[in-house]
Amino acid sequence: MNGAAPRKSFGSDNHAGTHPAVMRAIAEANTGDAVAYGADPWTEQAVGDIRRLSGAQGDVYLVLNGSGANVLGLGLLLDRHEAVICAESAHINTDECGSPERILGTKLLTVPAPEGKITPELIAARLSGRGDEHFAQPGVVAVTQSTEFGTCYSLDELGAIKEFCAANGLRVFLDGARLANAAAYLGCTLADLAANADVLSFGGTKNGAMGVEAVIVMRPADGVNAPYLRKQHMQLSSKMRFLAAQFNALLADDLWLANAAHANAMAARLASGLATIPGVDLAYPVQSDAVFARLDPGHVAELQRDWTFHVWDESASIVRWMTAFDTQESDIDAFLSDIAAASGAVRS
Repeated sequence: MNGAAPRKSFGSDNHAGTHPAVMRAIAEANTGDAVAYGADPWTEQAVGDIRRLSGAQGDVYLVLNGSGANVLGLGLLLDRHEAVICAESAHINTDECGSPERILGTKLLTVPAPEGKITPELIAARLSGRGDEHFAQPGVVAVTQSTEFGTCYSLDELGAIKEFCAANGLRVFLDGARLANAAAYLGCTLADLAANADVLSFGGTKNGAMGVEAVIVMRPADGVNAPYLRKQHMQLSSKMRFLAAQFNALLADDLWLANAAHANAMAARLASGLATIPGVDLAYPVQSDAVFARLDPGHVAELQRDWTFHVWDESASIVRWMTAFDTQESDIDAFLSDIAAASGAVRS
C-alpha cells in the first residue's frame, strides 16, 4: 500500500489489527515442533490460566471464532428437543447464518429486548409451551455480555437471570465475544461474570487477538461431550499452540482487561464529544466499545465518504461506531471534527 495511512475504521473492533504483544507471542511459538491438537505447553498454560480466572471447575476449549464458540457452547447444554430463548438482537439470531438451527437443530425463541437485555419476565413469557409435546421445549437462555447494543448487564441483573433459570430448569449460556469490555465497564473479575453462566465464551478476537475464543465449561458434567463436539463442529485446530499463544499474551499482566478498558474509554470520549454537536443523539447508553447514534441520513452519507462505519437501523437512521484497543484519541477527535462539519453542512 502506498500513500497516507487510511483513517481509523469505526466499523467494528474486528477491523482492528492484532496487538503487538500477541503477534510476538505467535512468532515466539513458531519455534520447533509441538504435539498437535492442544497437547502442547502453550495450550496447557492458556487453559489453566483461563480456568483459574473464571473459577471454572470444568474445562476450557479454545476455538477459532465466535460463531463456533456459540454453537459449541449451546450444544453442550441442549437436548435434541430443546430450544434457546434469546433476545431478538442476539448475535446467534441475527448474524450467524442460522448456524444454531442448522448445526444443532435447535429452535430460537426470541424476545424483544430493550437495549439488548433480556429479563426473567421476558424469559417467562416464552415458557407457556412447556410440557406440551407439540412444542420445542425451552432448555437454554442465551445472554450476550456486553450486548449487541453495547450495553452491559449488571452483576445483579445476571444473577437474577441465573436464579430464575435455576428455579425453572433452564441453563444459561453467555456469549462473551466482548466479555472483556463488560468486565472493564463493571470493574469486576472474569469469575464474577462466569458465576452467572453454565457455559460461556470468552472472546479474544475483538480484543487484540488474531483469531481465538475460549469456551468455558463451569461444571465438569457439562463438558463430557465437549472434545467430540468441538471436533464435529470443525473448531479443533491442529496447531493449537498458535491459538493458545494469543491468549497467553492477552492474559499476561491483564492485557485483555487493559485493551478493553482503552476501547471503552475511546467510546466514552466519542460519546462525550457528540454532546456538543447539534442534531446527533445517542440511541443507547454507552457502556462498552460501541456508540449508537441517530443522525440525519444526509449526515450519514457525508461521513461515509471518508469514514468506515455501519448503518445499524436505516429506517431510524441509527449508526454504530465501534472503537478498539488501538483507537487513539487523535482518531476520535478527527472523527468528531468531521461529524461536526457534516452536521453543519446538512443544516446549511
